[in-house]
Amino acid sequence: MAAPPTPADDFSDMQGLLYTGYGSLPDACFMLLRIADPVAARAWLATVEVTTADRRDVLAAVQVALTVQGMRALGAPAAAIGGFSAEFLAGMAGEESRSRRLGDVGASAPARWAWGAAPPDLLVLLYAAKGTLPTVRQQVQTAAFARAFATPDVLDTTDMGGHEPFGFKDGVSQPTVDWWAKRRPDEEAILPYGNLISAGEFVLGYPNEYGRYTGRPLLDATDPAARHLPPAADASDLRDLGRNGSYLVLRELRQDVRAFWRFVAAQGGDPMSGKALAEVMVGRRLDGAPLEPPATAPTEGVGPRAADVAANGFTYAADPTGLRCPIGAHVRRANPRTGDVPGEVASALARLVCLLGIGRPDLRDDLIAASRFHRLLRRGREFGHMLKPAEAMRADAPDLAAGLHFICLNANIARQFEFIQNAWLQSPKFAGLGDEADPLTGNRAPVPGDAGSATDSFSLPQPNGLRRRVSGLPPFVAVAGGAYFFLPGVRALRYFAAAASSGA
Repeated sequence: MAAPPTPADDFSDMQGLLYTGYGSLPDACFMLLRIADPVAARAWLATVEVTTADRRDVLAAVQVALTVQGMRALGAPAAAIGGFSAEFLAGMAGEESRSRRLGDVGASAPARWAWGAAPPDLLVLLYAAKGTLPTVRQQVQTAAFARAFATPDVLDTTDMGGHEPFGFKDGVSQPTVDWWAKRRPDEEAILPYGNLISAGEFVLGYPNEYGRYTGRPLLDATDPAARHLPPAADASDLRDLGRNGSYLVLRELRQDVRAFWRFVAAQGGDPMSGKALAEVMVGRRLDGAPLEPPATAPTEGVGPRAADVAANGFTYAADPTGLRCPIGAHVRRANPRTGDVPGEVASALARLVCLLGIGRPDLRDDLIAASRFHRLLRRGREFGHMLKPAEAMRADAPDLAAGLHFICLNANIARQFEFIQNAWLQSPKFAGLGDEADPLTGNRAPVPGDAGSATDSFSLPQPNGLRRRVSGLPPFVAVAGGAYFFLPGVRALRYFAAAASSGA
């Protein structure tokens, strides 16, 4: 049976990144740590003050996440580690098959990464008010920190004023988390598109969009180190190590801004035509406005501001062939919105058939599953130097390094991050397309086992039924590092600090 709706309001045990991206704290850096002394590392974890979700108006924030390698280095027992998902345990770069599915081949192959091929143990994320990050780092990097960890690799960030390096407004479309359990998603197999998503899609220990609890490590209540963990909502005799935690995906994406803007300018023939092509490839205007007219979808949970509704309150129902927003555009791939949801379906059997995609004649629906099962909380930050589009198009434009530290939070890596990356962004067969991957993030590698079919095209449907095809897209984005982390609740973090020393 489906679980009853459960408010996810244990904010004092939740790290704040789940609730906010700390947009009011523009300075940030991410430290990749390796444990030098497990005893000292456990002592540091037992005392570090992470910023919790109940603290809203802060001038600085500290967040801590662990890889499975870090858990093992701390001495966490096998019973605790084995309860995490298979994807987390294998790691982002741990299997060649996973790298292929994620599109991490060629220039993006883990062998070429600056970090992550051998995953770090811990990730410490620091956020600070303008000009205060050095002070925050100094407060964190104490003598105890220096004993516990080797000299950290640090991923620096740049405040680009709410835009990503290609120049587009970033962070426009985010799900609204149903913290207070206002809706019961399991009542229908198909629901009309909405932006209000169950907290259990992002936070472990709460019902997800299926009305079920996502698998997570549940421990014996007699374990001394587990006595301070909360009881599992679906198994009250066990302690929940996952509750109030989330899987954190971190990927360093290097963006070739000059190549992007020079390519679209050459295709368009002039800067204005190049700008228009860039916008249809992305699926939004530079200012974040949608190509599809707004306010054609329920706006519940979109946000209180009119700007949020205008930017996010729409579907592609009125544009099924992609005349206004091409089907292969980046934002349409990343969130197809209505996708294969054709509206209200009467019977339970018909809803199930629709959900599974059985007997669907239109290939556009082939790889589009109901988007509410595949949403992410994005928490990324830009890095490097901002180069405006007009500057990037110039022949003498400097080659400035720039990119995005992509961060997302999800409760199910396979069904959320990996599904979007594989089935929607990298797949050349998305929604009935044939030879094009994501126009921004695609690696342009030939399709394996498909006679080497190219993936370097982008098609724009025309009113006469034909398609304008833009071919020869070079890769604009390369992966330079990545790893899967677990962002634990505060009590779970203390568990990792105590488990090994307790003799568990």
